[in-house]
Amino acid sequence: EEVPAKVAINEAIELAKTFGGENSGKFVNGVLGSIYKEIGEPGKDAAPRKRKEEVPFEKMPIKKLGGAVVYARDGKDVYLALVHDIFGHWTLSKGKIGDNPDIANETVEEGTIREIKEEIGVDIVIKADLGSNEYVASDPEKGKLRKQVHYFLGEAKFVPLTLEKKGGLDDAKWFKLADILELNFYEDILPIVTKAINLLLKK
Repeated sequence: EEVPAKVAINEAIELAKTFGGENSGKFVNGVLGSIYKEIGEPGKDAAPRKRKEEVPFEKMPIKKLGGAVVYARDGKDVYLALVHDIFGHWTLSKGKIGDNPDIANETVEEGTIREIKEEIGVDIVIKADLGSNEYVASDPEKGKLRKQVHYFLGEAKFVPLTLEKKGGLDDAKWFKLADILELNFYEDILPIVTKAINLLLKK
């Protein structure tokens, strides 16, 4: 008979404490807890779960998002507003476009302005189109889907950022242009940020 997932996790934690000290238990607890959340509770469904069929890339549902390289000037300095995610990366503020009936007809530009305001609390004026990127993400209910993100260069006033309280992000900060070179970016974000910086340096 299969050992329930919760029991297996607790056993692993106790073993780690016995053989690896207290901190090992905390580490295993964190890792296995995350896995437990990802897989859901095994056996909670009455019928055995069938493995989802792999959906070809071209048939995956598409979710549109808008994001921005948000900048502000303070004296002679130029700053970028970035958000920090729970995986340890600094990235660009972004959000879903037209994701409920009230905003179903909004343009990508309108949606991006709205999302930036919601996520980091600043109003932006779009100054340039920076292009887009696309990646495959997994949704707990819908399975794999294609996320298409269109990015803009957006100017804001140099005011304190207010991070929206939601999962996935844990910080928002202004950085001087010279300081962002040391930050941990995702590879697909770098070309967008580089393009924005080149435009800003020409201004």
